[in-house]
Amino acid sequence: MRKLIADEFMTLDGVVQAPGHDGEDSDGGFQHGGWHMRHMDEMSTNWVNKTTLETAGFLFGRRTYEIFASFWPTAPDELATLADVLNNRPKYVASTTLNEPLTWQNSTVLDGDVVKAVASLKEEDGGDLHVVGSAQLTRTLIEHNLVDELRLLIDPVLVGGGKRLFPDNGTFRQLRLADSQVTSTGVIIATYTTAES
Repeated sequence: MRKLIADEFMTLDGVVQAPGHDGEDSDGGFQHGGWHMRHMDEMSTNWVNKTTLETAGFLFGRRTYEIFASFWPTAPDELATLADVLNNRPKYVASTTLNEPLTWQNSTVLDGDVVKAVASLKEEDGGDLHVVGSAQLTRTLIEHNLVDELRLLIDPVLVGGGKRLFPDNGTFRQLRLADSQVTSTGVIIATYTTAES
């Protein structure tokens, strides 16, 4: 059985919306797009590269999939190593609106119930799967105890509102800190495992 790992950029107040650039996701009037990029340094870049290179396959929600699919197939040469991994490894998309065939190579829409589909993927042989961004999908997978590790880059910034990763539903979940480090820009890179892992 392979692990499912969630990789997320997060503000100190728990927001995961639009870390990459202004206009990435302005739902709800969110005006702080791109809050994460100014905190990238050599350590966090190396961490992102290592995490991406070790991934056997990716899970995406529709919105994150569309953002990635519009960028990575024509990514600049300096990102060729990451582009090769993202373009050529399997990608599974949770969507009720996208239909096959998807335009980004090696991409498949998950059929039926996403929880059952992801549980089946975890039962297959192969390396670990990573869900990147995709807050709504990640939240669903956490609620159904399908996430084995949370890998968070927690930025020293407060944005005062926006989409959050963790549900506000009163559920108690025990996690274990497996690894942590702090970058030169104050980002905490933390890996948590679930109590069941």
